[in-house]
Amino acid sequence: LPAASGLAEMGAHWIHGPSPGNPVFRLATRYGLLGHEAAQEENQRAEAGGHPPLPSVTYGSSGRVLSPQTVSEARDLFDSLLAAARAFQGVKELPASSVGQYLRAEIARRVPTFGEGEEDARRLWLAVLATCLKLECCISGTHSMDLVALEPFGEYVSLPGLDCTFPGGYSSLPDHMVSALPEGTILLNKAVKTIQWKGSFHEEGDEGRDFPVRVECEDGDTFLADHVIVTVPLGFLKERHQDFFQPALPEQKAEAIRRLGFGTNNKIFLEFEQPFWEPQQQLLEVVWEDESPLEEPSTDLAASWFKKLIGFVVLQPPEQHGHILCGFIAGKESEYMETLSDTEVLSTMTHVLRTLTGNPCLPAPRSVLRSQWHSAPYTRGSYSYVAVGSSGDDIDVLAQPLPEDPKDPRPLQLLFAGEATHRTFYSTTHGALLSGWREAERLNRL
Repeated sequence: LPAASGLAEMGAHWIHGPSPGNPVFRLATRYGLLGHEAAQEENQRAEAGGHPPLPSVTYGSSGRVLSPQTVSEARDLFDSLLAAARAFQGVKELPASSVGQYLRAEIARRVPTFGEGEEDARRLWLAVLATCLKLECCISGTHSMDLVALEPFGEYVSLPGLDCTFPGGYSSLPDHMVSALPEGTILLNKAVKTIQWKGSFHEEGDEGRDFPVRVECEDGDTFLADHVIVTVPLGFLKERHQDFFQPALPEQKAEAIRRLGFGTNNKIFLEFEQPFWEPQQQLLEVVWEDESPLEEPSTDLAASWFKKLIGFVVLQPPEQHGHILCGFIAGKESEYMETLSDTEVLSTMTHVLRTLTGNPCLPAPRSVLRSQWHSAPYTRGSYSYVAVGSSGDDIDVLAQPLPEDPKDPRPLQLLFAGEATHRTFYSTTHGALLSGWREAERLNRL
């Protein structure tokens, strides 16, 4: 963004659970990449459950700030229901197949009709709970919590520690890791077209040595290898695995790719000349007061896509970033947003903020920048979740190297890493990192 430090995290934003059990945190600490606060012991011990508790203000669509007490009471209820939803591992008789169905049934039970004259209070509780569900969609990277399987939901592990960011940007971590490698080890902007395996390929003029794998790039270059670690996102595999691998992947692997969930979570950065929020506010939450988790959401994306937005994080510190809000939006609405022009997104966001603050003269943001993870051909979304009809076993199947027979004379031709291959840390950078180390270790043991 022009006036800021040039630092806008289009992808990973926080270290989730910065504590000794998190390899991203350990490396960042070793390289001295974190601020003083993140390194403090009490921060590492805090149990935030994956939600950093930021000082916040909640705007309602009627143009008023909502009562912090009402908002926190409704959120406490939601958090307790979410915790209950994590307790169904191994249970044979499930109350529902998806997290969304379970939460809605519990909400209907727990938010009874208030007494005479208290209908407004009930409606507001339901509206806040609807926002909580949208936030959970962002965290799970899904269109709806109805798509997220209930039974395996508790397998995901949240590490202790208050989520923190990299003052120099997330890329400062891979930059440090790469700096130890010999020059020319990494080729960027080298799109791969197909990976041929189970073959017998020779370098030109060298018939004495054959390789089982041949990687062909879009530009016609080829690389021969004994082993290839594939780390492409699950979204890419869903769309391309049939033509990307020759021969095709075994049926069990293809089924796991099909069954697991992969959705979109995007960011919308808005830059302002001056902040309209208070200096202590780090999170501006959005509640559409006419919404309820007990009613079907609108399917008219053009008219209501922006209502899926959960709110805005204020980028810290303003001395470094300028006055920038980062909005989060998931699902089909997020994918629809990608099809709009910057001008359309900016004018819609201006309209939304004027509505929420009740200030029709609120100055428009001076610039907008957004991620477009669904349209990006090599990602086709953001990260994975365990969908209804799949289980953690599918993650393990996805992670299994090929050929399947461990006694194959040419073992470990294709190895699979990436966040979608880590059973307890899927959707995270630390899950992705650990999966890469896991596959490297597999090769080390050969």
